[in-house]
Amino acid sequence: MRAKKLTLTALALAAGLSLTACQGNEDSAAGTSDSGAASSSASSSSDSTATSGDGGTSDETPTAAGGDSTASESAQGSGNGQISTGACKTSNLAFDTAHGMGEGTLLVSLRNTGDACTLKGFPGVDLRSQDASGPLSAKRSGLDAPVVDLGNGETTRFTLHYPAAEGTGAYVSAIEVTPPNETHSKALSVSLRLQISDGADQEVVVDPVGTGKQ
Repeated sequence: MRAKKLTLTALALAAGLSLTACQGNEDSAAGTSDSGAASSSASSSSDSTATSGDGGTSDETPTAAGGDSTASESAQGSGNGQISTGACKTSNLAFDTAHGMGEGTLLVSLRNTGDACTLKGFPGVDLRSQDASGPLSAKRSGLDAPVVDLGNGETTRFTLHYPAAEGTGAYVSAIEVTPPNETHSKALSVSLRLQISDGADQEVVVDPVGTGKQ
């Protein structure tokens, strides 16, 4: 009988220890769960901070865009703040002539009537006279040709030099002008008298556009 009581007591003690162990494991699991939740919360806070940092970086984008705008503005030419469209076309130029201060000079002006454009080089000039068998082409001078940017309404010019006749000579009633880097010419009415002598045709010389008094 005593032996049975001891056995029951031992079983009760073992059951108690087993129950205590189970509760300890549950507490440990709960602690682990709480720790994971805390870790998840910290990670969420870190992600939020990182997102805020990215937002700060994106605020710098307008500054970069402003830099591109400045670069674009610096690329503009001198034709009244407009970007040059390339070589000036004959169709977009208005021509006029005037006698120079010195004898034997003719000033030819070119006014831009279109978008901003550029002139650089020597114009082609052919003199037409009823006293000559054919047109007389002007030779190029030794002057350097500058780059001339013309905005809408702006004017430049060049000078034609010719041997003026002291008396009677070859009468020139018109000249044909071809702007630099163009193939189309413009006929202009003039009234000139050229000296008729050997080698006189070699004295008909044209300067580049943009040289001389502008």
